[in-house]
Amino acid sequence: MQGAGNDFVVLDETRGSLGLSAAHYRFLGDRHFGVGADQILTVRPSPGADLDFEYVIHNADGNEVEQCGNGARCFARFVRDQGLSSKDRLRVKTMKGVIEPQLTPDGRVTVDMGAPVFDLAAIPFDAQGLSPQAVGSWVNWPLEPMDSAGAASVLIATLSMGNPHAVLLVDDVDTAPVASLGLAVQANARFSQGVNVGFLQIQSRTQVRLRVFERGVGETLACGSGACAAVVAGIRLGLLDSTVDVHATGGTLTIQWAGSEATVLMTGPATTVFRGDIEIPDNLS
Repeated sequence: MQGAGNDFVVLDETRGSLGLSAAHYRFLGDRHFGVGADQILTVRPSPGADLDFEYVIHNADGNEVEQCGNGARCFARFVRDQGLSSKDRLRVKTMKGVIEPQLTPDGRVTVDMGAPVFDLAAIPFDAQGLSPQAVGSWVNWPLEPMDSAGAASVLIATLSMGNPHAVLLVDDVDTAPVASLGLAVQANARFSQGVNVGFLQIQSRTQVRLRVFERGVGETLACGSGACAAVVAGIRLGLLDSTVDVHATGGTLTIQWAGSEATVLMTGPATTVFRGDIEIPDNLS
């Protein structure tokens, strides 16, 4: 499946565990020897009376991660198309909490991504010794020199959307050093669990362009939680209105945030590309 070009292998474990290891997930995500995907999504049975399913996400490197907004839309489309649920709105458990994707009449899917988290320890981000720079109703943080990326220093806005994000403002996403600078920021020791790095270009108060270097994946054609983080950052920095179209390489997502403690709503496409069977080798490492 794909959502705005962010592509996934989706697995049904509602009838029993497949017992996959990190090596198995790496194999499935490998574009040369497996299927190929940014992430592998697993549908599991409800873990509670007020929940419909559990949603588990593994990056292409085999590591389990907390959240994926584009994946959540594909998850909702998958369970409907596979006859696992007839509901338009679902309550789904993830590693970091409950999300509620909703299928809309126009075929897109809206996901309530929860409220953004700004507490530095919860992101987590170690700001000890840094001097924040006030912008709008928020701050940017200067990171140490990124010599390997050819940058003396960078300013980031950081928050969590169930997973950690750093947002950098750029004049033009086409010329931004996404690969080198994204890797350098992602590997910065102040992010003890790594970070997804968003390169945000403001076009107007309702239109932005975005490229994201994802933790454990690299640059992807779109990142749902990254789009949410970028818009929230732009709003708090005083640059954006409450509803914004985010134009990623793979497509457009609409993000809504009313500010304060409100949750973030993300609307976008979710498309099935193909279905199939694959034999997974036993001797993977």
